[in-house]
Amino acid sequence: MSSGIGVLREGPLHAAVKDALARPGDRVEVPVGRFVIDLVRADGELVEIQTGGFGPLGPKLDALLDDHRMRIVHPVAAERRIVRVDADGEVLSARRSPRRATALDLFDKLVTFPSLLAHPNLTLEVVLTREDHVRGPEPVRVRRRTKDPGQRRLTGIASRVELREPADLLGLLPPLPDEPFTTRELRALAGCPTLLAQRVVYCLRLAELLEPAGKRGRAPLHRLAAPG
Repeated sequence: MSSGIGVLREGPLHAAVKDALARPGDRVEVPVGRFVIDLVRADGELVEIQTGGFGPLGPKLDALLDDHRMRIVHPVAAERRIVRVDADGEVLSARRSPRRATALDLFDKLVTFPSLLAHPNLTLEVVLTREDHVRGPEPVRVRRRTKDPGQRRLTGIASRVELREPADLLGLLPPLPDEPFTTRELRALAGCPTLLAQRVVYCLRLAELLEPAGKRGRAPLHRLAAPG
């Protein structure tokens, strides 16, 4: 096992997901206009694998989406082990992380362009992965901050979730109540952190899937938007 653990790099995960999703006839690292695309399917679909935030994809989407079918693939670590290695890459310890992410974590990145899923040429795909997060022997102290950098490495794929239109976003959530609800109530229903619940509401509002429904005390209320 090679180390390369000094700086967080998502290269190994990106490359492994690309290899796992490639089909016969696909081409990899293909120039399209002034960009290089991760995978170009035999049917012409452009596939971009994005392990981090969606912001860097903006220029590609602006330039290519109107004329090409595009798919953004976002890996989410449904199962993760924390693997600590020494300077020679020898494994010192391995433990399973208690955090289990779900497809709902897509909203954490979707805040960049929540309404873009309405574009007929765009498909989003969440790949729920099994990963090893390979780190150094212990966290390091840098400028009074504790950091624990490492590499995400794919060990398997648990499942895949595809979204083709805004309404598909509701499928990432438990059934929402018919009566108005607060962001805090949504957080409890979905079993997610407050910040993620806020981002869910933001995305669903811009996707025109939720609408304002007054207030309960000082807390804004939301309700499912009537079908258009």
